[in-house]
Amino acid sequence: MAHESNLDKLIKMRFVECGEWTAHDGQLTAKLLKCADEPKVLYAFVVDGMVVYIGKTIRSLRSRMQGYRSPGKTQFTNIRNNAKVLQALNSGKRVLIYVLPDNGLLSYGGFHVNLAAGLEDDLVKQLSPPWNGGKKDTGESPSSVPAAS
Repeated sequence: MAHESNLDKLIKMRFVECGEWTAHDGQLTAKLLKCADEPKVLYAFVVDGMVVYIGKTIRSLRSRMQGYRSPGKTQFTNIRNNAKVLQALNSGKRVLIYVLPDNGLLSYGGFHVNLAAGLEDDLVKQLSPPWNGGKKDTGESPSSVPAAS
């Protein structure tokens, strides 16, 4: 039996490709073909079929991707991923964006359960995407983080 890739695992969970990153003059753009205005999503960046980053947002996907496009000075995760996406694109690779939208059907005791919030930590732990460092953001400065491969 063939080994199931991390991307296969996400697709089995119903993640769908929704867009990709592009760059022009060093400026990133997330070209989102679907789910752009969906809130409460779990998303993944995929390079050469490899899941390299998993994140979540309660805002719209478009709004979250804007944070990576134009990171603030103290937004270390955004700064780090901006650099890694640019590095991958500059080396001729495609950086695809996959998403798992929250269908709003999961509840517990009458309360809605945010699917993205409930899954992110364990997915990062089990799949160990390299841009996550296999753990949550530690607040390290971007200069101390290894370059994307």
